[in-house]
Amino acid sequence: MAQDGTVRTSLGDAVRQDIGASLAGVDAELARRYPGDPGTRQPVHTVYVPADAFAHDTVRTWGDRALAALDEHAPDAASLAEVLGLPPGSAAAVHDRVRAKLRREPVEDLRIDFEDGYGPRPDAEEDAAAAAAARLVNAAVADGSAPPYLGIRMKCLEAAVRDRGIRTLDVFLTGLMDAGDLPRGLVLTLPKVTFPQQVTAMVRLVEEFEKARGLDAGRIGFEIQIETTQSVLGPDGTATVARFIDAAGGRVTGLHYGTFDYSAACGVSAAYQSMDHPVADHAKAVMQVAAAGTGVRLSDGATNVLPVGPTAQVHDAWRLHYGLVRRSLARAYYQGWDMHPGQLPTRYAAVYAFYREGLPAAAARLAAYVARAGGDVMDEPATARALSGYLLRGLDCGAVDPDEVTAATGLSRSDLDALAGVPGRG
Repeated sequence: MAQDGTVRTSLGDAVRQDIGASLAGVDAELARRYPGDPGTRQPVHTVYVPADAFAHDTVRTWGDRALAALDEHAPDAASLAEVLGLPPGSAAAVHDRVRAKLRREPVEDLRIDFEDGYGPRPDAEEDAAAAAAARLVNAAVADGSAPPYLGIRMKCLEAAVRDRGIRTLDVFLTGLMDAGDLPRGLVLTLPKVTFPQQVTAMVRLVEEFEKARGLDAGRIGFEIQIETTQSVLGPDGTATVARFIDAAGGRVTGLHYGTFDYSAACGVSAAYQSMDHPVADHAKAVMQVAAAGTGVRLSDGATNVLPVGPTAQVHDAWRLHYGLVRRSLARAYYQGWDMHPGQLPTRYAAVYAFYREGLPAAAARLAAYVARAGGDVMDEPATARALSGYLLRGLDCGAVDPDEVTAATGLSRSDLDALAGVPGRG
């Protein structure tokens, strides 16, 4: 610094400008490939229902059966706390919120299954089921009974079932469009992907449908199930799932781990196929790194241990499911599959307890960061984004209320959105 207080430099403006110009392509590529979280609500689970079992009252039936299970096996906060090990201070709030959720919105994301849960059928039968699914979805959207997200899981694009999968997708989407438009929360699931070219083919399918029906380009997205070993590690040693995201050209919205297909492909015997097996953890870690920053959401799989039978057996299954969901949440897998109505109480209990128990510490750290008050933890902007995202997820799923968060942090919803780096969640 000179004696007159001016700051001296040695590099001319031309150097800075040249470097900026040389990195312009990299800047554009970073923005394209890593746009960050989309800022929209992510469902806490996906429920899969075989296409031939899907009916106009499926969502309400699941909610009623879940409430009946709760009434029979854990009718009050104390009994639920004893089964799941909930802290006494949060048990009442969790139990009340679970009951309210099961009455109001028991299913957040529903997939009408034409794949493993449906199996091979005569073409006429599957055609009729796909057309019926479209009619039922349209009716549910019209009368307000549809969950926030819903759609179908088609058969995969392997040669043996490719034509059938394409036709089912076409029949379903055509039925939706013939009734007016595609639902806002439409989700399509492509299973058993092994090569990026299959993702490219799926992109071609939805592009052609958009053109045929006069839809805006990019209107239809889809999620990919990661349930083959080839989808995690390619023959050349690369992480294939990253290539899937690139091949989708911005249309892939989620990656869903398939517990049982993937475990079986790795040679894991049936008794040990689980969401917490080491092969599952490896696959999901690869998925997580591949999706980081891309805006593609992650979902864990399911447990096939169902809460049915006598109370002791139901409690065992509930403890297992609750523990697995909490484990997934701690590992930043904020969504998972549910296979039975009896799993809904523990899905929501785990989600609500996760956010309610963590609210005081997260709020205090975020408030201290905003106030630059210090404390015993020195957080950085990236951690502030994570803390804000945590609180936003808690708000989105109903675990905590806006007034609670504002009282604990001094921050509004829009403040949290700004700290999390998203434009606002819907």
